[in-house]
Amino acid sequence: MRKYVALITAVGALLAVAAVGIAGAAGGETPVTVKVGNLELTANGGFSPTTISKTKQTPIELKASGEVNEADNSHPPAVRELIIEGDKNAEVHVKGIPTCKSGQIQATDTAAAEKACKSAIIGEGTTTAQVAFAEQKPINVNAKLLLFNGGEKGGKITWFAHAYFSNPISGAIVTTVTITKHKNGRFGTLAVAKIPQITGGSGSIISFNLKIKKNVAGVNPISAKCSDGKLKVHVQAKFEDGTKAETEVIRACTGK
Repeated sequence: MRKYVALITAVGALLAVAAVGIAGAAGGETPVTVKVGNLELTANGGFSPTTISKTKQTPIELKASGEVNEADNSHPPAVRELIIEGDKNAEVHVKGIPTCKSGQIQATDTAAAEKACKSAIIGEGTTTAQVAFAEQKPINVNAKLLLFNGGEKGGKITWFAHAYFSNPISGAIVTTVTITKHKNGRFGTLAVAKIPQITGGSGSIISFNLKIKKNVAGVNPISAKCSDGKLKVHVQAKFEDGTKAETEVIRACTGK
């Protein structure tokens, strides 16, 4: 149980960067590896520019990556939900960006998803899932990762993360991320990411890299200001087995 709690803390912080883009590792920071027993988690990321206005929202491009390994090659548990509070000095913007509906990319391969909603893509990358069937050695499968704008309605922003896995398993996984305003001290944004099961619960995401664009159709999806030299997120993550844990991530910025 202790190993799983530590894994949630690390993975939750890592995936918060990718899922929302509210805060990331400051540019120039080296990858960070967390070791807990047989588990090794390496996280890296950055946003640019890192020198931004102290008082005005500045468009930023976000990059994030991470990797989970077990030294004994055993299968790590799957994260099912992330609840993320984002820094009040960062904002998410989608008004003016073309939108995509979940139904347009469900049960589609990557090429079909891109064709259906190309203008709504706000981020791209790659991901690897590990699938562990009973009495079989775990199998790693790779996929392109696409982040689509689902639009804004009633004060709620929706994003869709799409990944299509082929051999030796096949199918599309679409993760829904909802983002709302949330006044809570240091925090101003609440995001909830629902991560679906992979192959009936036999699969776990073990690595990813993602870049969220600085400009899409003349709109800046993510912006921030640096009022006090840092951006901060609070993360709660839930595993398939019901284990929960939470942590906070603080990254430096330079105000001008």
